[in-house]
Amino acid sequence: MQLLTLCCFATLGCAAPLFGYPPPGFGPPGFGSSNTSATNQVKVVIKGNYRYIYSNGIPDHQPGRFPNRNNPNTIRPQQYEFRVTMEPKATRNPTPVSHSPFGVASNGVVFDAATAEFWNRNRSSGWNYEAKSGKINLGLDQSNAHVQPTGSYHYHGLPTGLIQKQGKVGEVTLIGVAADGFPIYAQFGYSDANDAESTVRKMKSSYRIKKGNRPSGPRGRYDGTFVADYEYVADAGDLDECNGRVGVTPEYPEGIYHYYITEDFPYIPRLWRGTPDPSFMRRGPGPGQRGPSGRRGFGPPPFGGPPPGFGQGQGSGRSFSN
Repeated sequence: MQLLTLCCFATLGCAAPLFGYPPPGFGPPGFGSSNTSATNQVKVVIKGNYRYIYSNGIPDHQPGRFPNRNNPNTIRPQQYEFRVTMEPKATRNPTPVSHSPFGVASNGVVFDAATAEFWNRNRSSGWNYEAKSGKINLGLDQSNAHVQPTGSYHYHGLPTGLIQKQGKVGEVTLIGVAADGFPIYAQFGYSDANDAESTVRKMKSSYRIKKGNRPSGPRGRYDGTFVADYEYVADAGDLDECNGRVGVTPEYPEGIYHYYITEDFPYIPRLWRGTPDPSFMRRGPGPGQRGPSGRRGFGPPPFGGPPPGFGQGQGSGRSFSN
């Protein structure tokens, strides 16, 4: 059997031999029940050309108070099992994220931009409410996150708690990996995409609110209430339609395609530049609903269970660089 390398997110090169999965155990006692005292658990296993990510979804920073007035759900440990390629490749056409998680943060919390709220509660209407529009209140905390009915704490925008914990506010900061294997950065990037010596500034997306009125559904003027109120305008900002670009980063000095989480729409990208791994795909009901497989709406991953020793807390300063 090929030797597996167990790594924490701090340095994917830290090596501890692993000869196979699965248990003993996954997550702390009380998994699946209300457990606000649970601590952050996340491990990465590199095998061949894939990175396997196991997480209980508990943040490593202080979350907001849940339940709260606009979110009745309690944070509970999850049983995330994700796989991403270590050799991502761009495809000719982007793939819509739809209602699947876009990626996973370095602390094991998922980036999940979509909401379960639709105009007139009609999923087929095409008018999906935007979580960060300011037109609906989903009880987001200071890290732009809230909790699904399953207890899943997830980010809808910049994970400020994670960024602050890393101590890299205002820097080019690697904060996660997308389902297609390309890295995810916080909002700051180099002003010259190909020059690491250029000044660092906030990246601006190339989306804007459409002009005029909605032709159907809720009608009225486009104002950002719904995801469909926005359109991509090439070169209007720094980033492409996937909210990313090719360029150098501290972890990839030779350059790589990479995404940004931005202050403006789409916040979290709504398109993948590469091919997402099936382990991120939701099946069955929408966000927060338990699918027929019992895996909280996710399809079964293409690999086994968690590695031995999963359940030990991890340090900060994690990285997804090779």
